Amino acid sequence: MSSKVYFTDMHATAEANLLKKLERLMKKAGFESIDFKDKFVAVKLHFGEPGNLAFLRPNYARTVCDYVKRLGGRPFVTDCNTLYVGGRKNALDHLDSAYANGYNPFATGVHTIIADGIKGLDERLVPVEGGEYVKEAKIGSAIMDADIVISLSHFKGHEMAGFGGAIKNIGMGSGSRAGKMEMHSAGKPHVVTRLCIGCGKCRKICAHDAPVIKDGKASIDHLKCVGCGRCIGVCPKDAVQPPFDEANDVMNRKMAEYTKAVLHGRPSFHISLAIDVSPFCDCHAENDIPIVPDVGMFASFDPVAIDKACADAVNAQPAVAGSILEKHGHSHGDHFADVSPDTNWMSALEHAQKLGLGTIEYELVKA
Repeated sequence: MSSKVYFTDMHATAEANLLKKLERLMKKAGFESIDFKDKFVAVKLHFGEPGNLAFLRPNYARTVCDYVKRLGGRPFVTDCNTLYVGGRKNALDHLDSAYANGYNPFATGVHTIIADGIKGLDERLVPVEGGEYVKEAKIGSAIMDADIVISLSHFKGHEMAGFGGAIKNIGMGSGSRAGKMEMHSAGKPHVVTRLCIGCGKCRKICAHDAPVIKDGKASIDHLKCVGCGRCIGVCPKDAVQPPFDEANDVMNRKMAEYTKAVLHGRPSFHISLAIDVSPFCDCHAENDIPIVPDVGMFASFDPVAIDKACADAVNAQPAVAGSILEKHGHSHGDHFADVSPDTNWMSALEHAQKLGLGTIEYELVKA
């Protein structure tokens, strides 16, 4: 059976601006069928890396959160810390970045919570039913504390996943730092010696005696290391780093399994905005010309169907003049593969469908 995905374009009038259209889309898609009364609601999104301007404006999050509050829920906007070095690697920097980009209580009307804590170590081990690659996903605790999960995704390209939509927002985005390492890596962390100051924090937090301090520098014994990634979170100089060596298809499947861990057993709803469709992730500290014109807003109870509908809609668009897509050429019918040839976004969707998260088959309903 196919799933319904609801869609509205970006045309606006004085009677129906984009925020009103978003609320109307949500209502049409069945948002009010969820029992929000006195429930904690995690609105999972990406706050945007400092320097990147393609991330979703907080006005959209305000519309979602106000709607939840009117239905009796207690929403908060949330994301987990990043694995890489940047403006969102710990909760303090992450909050600074979120607030600077408008994700503060004054703009959204709700609190901003970094789900995996100060250093990215506050996680829950969540069983993955039917998981082939992951048996226990490492998910940010605040996301697991929520009664309901709403994904609010900026649909755009991605250099490893092909694109970033609902599954990436939930799966990769809800992973703690150790969880992100598990998805990105087949190996174990290593120490960049020139950055190490020999403070020993990695050794203190390790339960397996894997870090070794010698001549004022740390190294990691991979025979003892279990790959939990906690040393990455505590290193004050970002000297402990993951290998980022997992095959893209395997990373995509792990991402689907993390999504299963997050969504299993509780209500969820998915909103994706295919606007400012940048070629690469919002985790970059910059963004390039969008690869296609703005498409519109999508909503569904099915994270697999909404990702497929967004991908199809983007692939139906012409390339924007001067964009990477135009420069690479776009004769293959798959804009994401044209931009990032080593990616295969269908691997995440096919695995997610296999896990029972949803279906690739969808019916597009105009709202």
